Formats: sequence, structure tokens, C-alpha cells
Amino acid sequence: MDGTDTGHDRPQESFRALLHAQRVWDTGGAPLPDFDPATAPDDPLTLFHRWFTQAVAAHQPEPHTMTLATTDEQGRPDVRTLMLHDADDHGWHFASHATSRKGRHLAAHPEAALGFYWPTQARAVRLRGPVRTAPPRASSADLHARSTGALASALVGRQSEVLASPEELAEASRTAWEQARRAPSTEAPTWTAYILVPDEVEFFQGEENRRHVRLRYRHPASPPPGPSVRESAWVRELLWP
Repeated sequence: MDGTDTGHDRPQESFRALLHAQRVWDTGGAPLPDFDPATAPDDPLTLFHRWFTQAVAAHQPEPHTMTLATTDEQGRPDVRTLMLHDADDHGWHFASHATSRKGRHLAAHPEAALGFYWPTQARAVRLRGPVRTAPPRASSADLHARSTGALASALVGRQSEVLASPEELAEASRTAWEQARRAPSTEAPTWTAYILVPDEVEFFQGEENRRHVRLRYRHPASPPPGPSVRESAWVRELLWP
């Protein structure tokens, strides 16, 4: 090889130039918010509620979306994006089909991690801990508290299975929409509500001079099943950026 540019490297060079040209935390000229960890509350749930409210006020698109990381039966990691359904004294709530890939992962290894990223304020939150399955009544309530489209999507089912053709999906979706409109109380038997009970929660606040603030809440040991997230004893500690 004589190093002659054959043109094959140009798409990669263009991609790399485009990648490196992207800005971090494009806030539209607004200053980044201050975060003094000394004033943080004793529990992570209160701070999460506060930051989420501020993200909405800052017009962060889809602040309720998050990444969920799980591991499969062989211990291989996987990640996907989904919606937060609630965050309360019991933990952080989400839902899916028990037969989906994530559902199978959680059945094999009921531990997971969640990540939120709100670039309009240079903030991120990440959690990890055991995941519990909510009772069937709670799963049903979660399903029927959502939109007709959400119910129709749940009724389609077969999440993560191989799809033979777009036409097959279109037909299944049409049938599910009709059923959701006609009978909004229809159940989706495999729909399952999950609750992540964190033993560690980290709040990241970006800073223009890269002196980022990282505040971690953690349990000295695995959280006991009784106390709520808000009532549990948390250790607070700063981390190097």
C-alpha cells in the first residue's frame, strides 16, 4: 500500500469531520444551571422530581424517555430507549411485554440500569438496582391509563420477534386499533409493569470549564424491601468528573 487516496476513506473522513463538528450542550445561548450539591435533598427521588420539572420548563424534548440496560442469560448487555411511567416512593416504573427481549432478560437477571439525558441543561441521571415485577392489577392499570394507541401497540404484541413483512405488521396493527377503540378495557396478558428500586443514583451537571458536578446517592448495602426510596438511608458523595 502506497497510501494513495483511493476515495474509499473519504466517506469515513466526512463522517469524522461531521462528528467532531457537533457541539456539546447546545442550550441556545442560555447559561448552564448551577448545581450546589451541598443543597441537595437527602434522597434521590426528591432531586429527580426537581430536575425533571426543570427539564420540562427548559423545553427539553421528551424528558420522560430513558435508556434501559439489561443483561441476557449469558450475561451479555443490551440497551434500548423507552418511557418512564412513574417515579415514586417505590422506585422508577416502566412497562413492557414479559415475552419481549427485555422481559426475558429481567426474568433471568432482575437487575438493570436506567439513564436520562437532558442536554438543554447539560444534565444526566443514571440509576441501577434490582427490578421488581408489579402485581397483575398494577400492570393492567398501567396499560389502561395510557392512550388508545398505546393499548393498540400492546395488543399487537410479539415484541422483539422476527417480522416476516411490513404487511403482516400493518394487518396486525389495524386489527389491534379496531379492538382498542371498540373495547378499551381489553387486557394484554403479557403486559407487565416493572419497578427499578435503585441502590445507586448519580446526578451529573455539566459545567462549561469541564469541572462537572457528579453527585452520587448510594446504599451502603442492598436496599431493604420495606422502606420507601424516600425514607431509605442514603450515602451522598461527590465523584471526580
